[in-house]
Amino acid sequence: MNIEELRTICLGLPGVTEDIKWGNDLCFLVGEKMFAITSASPMPEFSCTLKCDPETFARLVERENIEPAAYVGRYHWISVKTADALTKKEWRERIRASYDEVFAKLPTKVRRSIQPQ
Repeated sequence: MNIEELRTICLGLPGVTEDIKWGNDLCFLVGEKMFAITSASPMPEFSCTLKCDPETFARLVERENIEPAAYVGRYHWISVKTADALTKKEWRERIRASYDEVFAKLPTKVRRSIQPQ
């Protein structure tokens, strides 16, 4: 995984926008709510912060190079510290699951405007 692959996956999901926040963090949003965050600056190693459900959070933070995210870990956000901490398939699944977690909590009107039913 790298920043371009992350952008491709995230921006391929319905209603996703991107924004730079806090001066250096590239954030991916749905309905103006963040679901994925990475550094916009080149770093020695790619890392990403994603939202999880409680069970997945508990399972993933037991793995090497995955830990509770600073400040938001208590809300079941993980920080994946290296690109190889997850397989390509797991990255896609985790990004989609993070999107789905955030999307599900959006107001009904916002959800319908993104995915008309």
